[in-house]
Amino acid sequence: MSRMDDINEIVNELQVDMEKFYEKGNKAAGTRARKHLMSLKKLAHEVRQEIQAKKNAM
Repeated sequence: MSRMDDINEIVNELQVDMEKFYEKGNKAAGTRARKHLMSLKKLAHEVRQEIQAKKNAM
């Protein structure tokens, strides 16, 4: 379940930075939030590929 832990970690970090950006207007937090979203997108793509490969192997 390491992948799930990675996803949860990114989402938790994203939540903190999104709150800082939207509630406090912290521009640097907005940049970090965008970075977290891109990391989440990349990780989601990798997980999708792993799932498809495992599904095809069955």
